[in-house]
Amino acid sequence: MSIGKKLSLTDDLYKYLLSVSLREPEILLQLRQETANHPRANMQVAPEQGQFLGFLVKLIGAKKTLEVGVFTGYSSLSVALALPPDGQIVACDVSEEFTSVARRYWEQAGVADKINLHLAPATETLEYLLSQGQAETFDFAFIDADKENYYRYYELALQLVKPGGLIAIDNVLWSGRVTQPEVQDSATVAIREFNSKLAHDDRIDISLIAIADGLTLARKRN
Repeated sequence: MSIGKKLSLTDDLYKYLLSVSLREPEILLQLRQETANHPRANMQVAPEQGQFLGFLVKLIGAKKTLEVGVFTGYSSLSVALALPPDGQIVACDVSEEFTSVARRYWEQAGVADKINLHLAPATETLEYLLSQGQAETFDFAFIDADKENYYRYYELALQLVKPGGLIAIDNVLWSGRVTQPEVQDSATVAIREFNSKLAHDDRIDISLIAIADGLTLARKRN
């Protein structure tokens, strides 16, 4: 059976892609360059992915957004720059060390007042938001945190976003390990199970995009 058209993204083609489409503000470039020297630099989203998240936020006219997993703040800064002046991000992370970098760049970019950072396990923060009557009040959510809890984050985010709202989930292709049955570590197994559950979830419209390490878009049905 024919699989259909696909394209191998060589290094040269990737550089070309960036050269003709990436519009990275200087502040984001500086953050990306600083994070490149971090021991866990692979946790940062790719620049074209950050730009895509900002594009989505503008496309759907989002004002109230959610982020699960901040790291050094590239994705949250990308979204904050795309939000209108009265836009807000509720950001969830557990690391004071990582998010101290994020805070510094949010301040430099003049968007710190748009971002409400919660340093606590994300499930606690999301459950707290629900307990405060914030169900179906968010326009957009981005999930990029510990993979073992992906489905729990997704279920809580699905309650928090409005009908018609959008959830974006990172790392769903997991460097190809999802296709390797011999790989059975907890993170890989969790992502496989997560992908399978979303594929059959009739509460959402779904599209998995082969950008960076794979990005699933889940639109909450009305």
